[in-house]
Amino acid sequence: MAESMTNSSKSSTADLGVKPIGSLLMKYSLPAIVASLATSLYNIVDSIFIGRGVGAMAITGLAITFPLMNLVVAFCVLVAVGGATISSIFLGERNVAKASNVVGNVTILCLVHAVVITTIGLVFLDPILYFFGATEETITYAREFMAIILMATPVSYVFLGLNNLMRATGYPRKAMISALFSVGVNIAAAPVFIFVFDWGIAGAALATVLGQFAAFIWVLFHFLSKNTYIRFTRGCWKLDRNIISKMYSIGLSPFLMNCTACLVVVFINKALLSTAGADGNLAVGAYGIINRTTMFFVMIIFGITQGMQPILGYNFGAARWDRVRTTLRKGMWLGFIVSAIGWALTESMPDVISGMFTTDEGMISIAREGFRIYFIVYPVVGPQIVIQNYFQSIGKPALSIFLSLTRQLIFLLPLLLIFARAWGVNGVWASMCGSDLLAFFLALITMIIMNRRLARSMAKHTYNA
Repeated sequence: MAESMTNSSKSSTADLGVKPIGSLLMKYSLPAIVASLATSLYNIVDSIFIGRGVGAMAITGLAITFPLMNLVVAFCVLVAVGGATISSIFLGERNVAKASNVVGNVTILCLVHAVVITTIGLVFLDPILYFFGATEETITYAREFMAIILMATPVSYVFLGLNNLMRATGYPRKAMISALFSVGVNIAAAPVFIFVFDWGIAGAALATVLGQFAAFIWVLFHFLSKNTYIRFTRGCWKLDRNIISKMYSIGLSPFLMNCTACLVVVFINKALLSTAGADGNLAVGAYGIINRTTMFFVMIIFGITQGMQPILGYNFGAARWDRVRTTLRKGMWLGFIVSAIGWALTESMPDVISGMFTTDEGMISIAREGFRIYFIVYPVVGPQIVIQNYFQSIGKPALSIFLSLTRQLIFLLPLLLIFARAWGVNGVWASMCGSDLLAFFLALITMIIMNRRLARSMAKHTYNA
């Protein structure tokens, strides 16, 4: 039985090099999209419960935690995404032993990162939150939420790290189930903790932790099972300098992406507080609503890129340029469709979306303008994210890092400085819109130039072989 399941897993991995790209994208992306959608939904549901069960200032307090959450996630994806990518490349090279070693290395490094982040975060929590834009009206909510999240980082890090590996090593459906399991527990527990037990914003944090712990147990059993193709083995716990180096170099792109997202939110929060005057807290809360909404669509696009990752990694490792190019093209179209749907919905019904989170008319009014300005060019966001993650998936982290920094930092900050001074709060939204447009054109040009070089290189490799 065990041998049969192992052979089935081997066959599933080998399919990455032979089956039609469309069917592979369906197989790998759909579970990742469902998992990403579920994650987005429970973030949104959490925000709705907090906004309606605790109040408008609690929504703003939650928004203040976003940059710290991005920073916490950054140190996890540094290991998780790099580990998933190199395990796919190792499998494409038929190096099963190396792919298995990645599992132990990812687990150990996730735990090390978690302990460091938890310690630093808890010791300096209040200064960090004030730096991120907290005020006397919002600090209590932000502190209460983040203290609980930080204490649970060892569990959440290992869960996220192993779940990425599960998807990358031929088990996309199980990875989807673990994400859905986490979300289901969270959504079931949050209203009970907030409305029945009256635990406020702390109840939302505890529900999140409970969901992650339940999924952590599920994922752990997968990698302990002898029926699993890539799993914990006796030798996998030895740290491998070569694996760690590759893991960090590839994971550096999403790490920097999350770090720059953290910085961007800080600058945007401070710009809103300074330009909105007495309505500063409401403006930050409105941005929290917009951020939750845009992340809903971005997470779907990330689901597409997560599904593309094992296909790209395997075929790049096997020097199959035709399949790499086809995967990229189809992924870009899917990314465009998702972000175009986001544009249509937010431009046509901004008040409906904001009204789900809060009944505060001031916050809804500010969010309305934010939605309509920021989402004007949103259809190009999908293809830009796909291109950025494409370079990460084929082991070209420097390009991925470069494209990430241009969208979230290099283009945005100068535009934010200029537009916020010229147009106030609306200038803040316009700077985000302009940054997305510039970053898309740069990503497109970079992709065209690099793909020509890669095509020539792989053609030469195939000829020599």
